[in-house]
Amino acid sequence: MSKFIKWLDLIISNILIFLMFCIVLAVSWQVFSRYILHAPSSGSEEFARFLLIWIGLLGAVYSYRTKSHLGLNIFTNKMPAKKQRVAELFSHSMVFIFSFCALVLGGSNLVILTFNPVQTSASLGLSVGYIYTVLPISGVMFCIYSVNEMFTLLHSNTDFDGEI
Repeated sequence: MSKFIKWLDLIISNILIFLMFCIVLAVSWQVFSRYILHAPSSGSEEFARFLLIWIGLLGAVYSYRTKSHLGLNIFTNKMPAKKQRVAELFSHSMVFIFSFCALVLGGSNLVILTFNPVQTSASLGLSVGYIYTVLPISGVMFCIYSVNEMFTLLHSNTDFDGEI
C-alpha cells in the first residue's frame, strides 16, 4: 500500500503543478488580451475559473495527505496519547464518511445530472460534467488517504509521545 500511496502522491503533485502552470498562462493571456490587445478573451476567464475548481479540490486532497491542511488541535494536544489516537481515528473516519457521502456519491450524481441533458459552459462550450468530475475523483482520493491514515494509526506500535 505504501508504494501505491507514494505513486498517488506523485501523480497528484504533478497534476497540481501542471494545473497551476495552465492557470498562470490563462490569466496572463487574459491580462495581455485585455490591456495590450484591447480585446478581452472570455474563454480564458472561464477556463481559469474551471482550473481553479480543480486546483482547489485536488489541492485540498494533497494538503490533507501532507497534513498541511488547516486543523485545530488545541484540545487534542492536551489529551493523553491514547485519547489523541482515538480523536485522530475519529477525525479520519469523519473525513472518510463526508468524502464518500458528499464528494463521491453526491459528486457522481451531480456529474450524471450535468451530462443528461448536457449542460455546456457559456464561453468554451465544454460539458459542465467534465468540470464536476473532480468531485468524485477528489472524494475517492480523500477516502484512500483517510483509510491509509486509519490503517497507519491502528498498526503503529508507538504512542504520540514516542513511547513504545
